[in-house]
Amino acid sequence: MSETETKALPTREELDERIRRAPYHRWLGLSVVEAGDGEIVVELPWREEFVVNPDVGYTHGGILATLVDLVADWAIATKLGRPFPTVDLRVDYHRPALKGTLRVRGKVIRLGSTFTTAEAYVEDEGGKLLASGRGTYATTTK
Repeated sequence: MSETETKALPTREELDERIRRAPYHRWLGLSVVEAGDGEIVVELPWREEFVVNPDVGYTHGGILATLVDLVADWAIATKLGRPFPTVDLRVDYHRPALKGTLRVRGKVIRLGSTFTTAEAYVEDEGGKLLASGRGTYATTTK
């Protein structure tokens, strides 16, 4: 490919197929529902295994942190073709995630040659914000 040619961005279908290659992602049940240049939307169906408090029935915070990390990372994949190792991650929890499909929106904030910053927002079926966060990813690794 010459310097004047640009590499085509991965399609939503390609990203959906690639995200499911990881066994953990398959177990979670992730599906890419939208993808564009630096942005992605992923859905996750609720599973009983996510529950941390059986009396209340809300999802463990580690699941929400996982979603923030991986969807922010896969937003980078919409621009660079693949995800990268996480260097730093910050997650804020806004309200409990109860039973229902989770929708996660990720977007690239700053694309860098060494480090890239992206963020993600986890919402419930009604669009209420459950968790949000920002990650830094090492985009220099091969």
